[in-house]
Amino acid sequence: MPWLPIRMTPNGLSGKRLRWACRDPFIGPTMRIIFSRKGFDSAAGGGASPIVDRRPISLPIPSGGHSVTTYADLGLAELAHAASRGRVTGEDFCHHDPMFRDDGTCLFGQCSAAQTHLANQGVGIGDIFVFFGLFREEATGEPHHRIFGYQIIERIVDLTQCSDTERQKFAAIGHPHALGLHAKNDVIYVGEGQTARHDGAGLRLTVAGGPPSLWHRPVWLKRGGLSYHDRADRWLRGGRLRSVARGQEFVANIGRRSAPRLWLDQILTEINRSR
Repeated sequence: MPWLPIRMTPNGLSGKRLRWACRDPFIGPTMRIIFSRKGFDSAAGGGASPIVDRRPISLPIPSGGHSVTTYADLGLAELAHAASRGRVTGEDFCHHDPMFRDDGTCLFGQCSAAQTHLANQGVGIGDIFVFFGLFREEATGEPHHRIFGYQIIERIVDLTQCSDTERQKFAAIGHPHALGLHAKNDVIYVGEGQTARHDGAGLRLTVAGGPPSLWHRPVWLKRGGLSYHDRADRWLRGGRLRSVARGQEFVANIGRRSAPRLWLDQILTEINRSR
């Protein structure tokens, strides 16, 4: 079977095409998985995002400007107030990004050093963002990192070069990067995206009982295979990884290898499944 590029259908990427694209280990273009940190944490927001009725809800960080969306607008007023220990209210504006749309698409903006890093790593069409963040276990209150969503990149819109008409389309739905440029390299990534409907164990990155930054890494992920994680002391025995404390975008160039594609297929299937 010849290689066919991943393509969107009117209702998003078909599950059959996605599974085939991720599983074919021998043919097809090289590919990158980007572990993208998003949402509340101790520095941005003041606490972990909640899990409610076994569903992880990533709280967008407070806005530093260029926002028309409040936490109340998103129905997150009480959750943001509780997670921030009262520092954030429903009337506060938030940085609503990534923005997951009802039509199954995701709009994700990036700029400054983080976007420069993505560009230098060659991130482009067909690569996949795996969004993770800090969450608090519903039963125990244990903070941990977990994957809560994804985006398959179909288009990259350079907001400094695109037409006013296109930029206004993003601004009309309240995307913060289109409401006002954050930097000279502001872009919006466009593509299929979804958030997890449940808190499945397969989406948890943090080892049981460990600090959030201590991950049980996928077996295919080895030293030298993830940007910003070159130091030898981060790669521990027992398949563990001590992730960096700060930073947004960590890129794994998986080439044409089968193991990471199989892992990715499992992650996306887990995100998309109902409870």
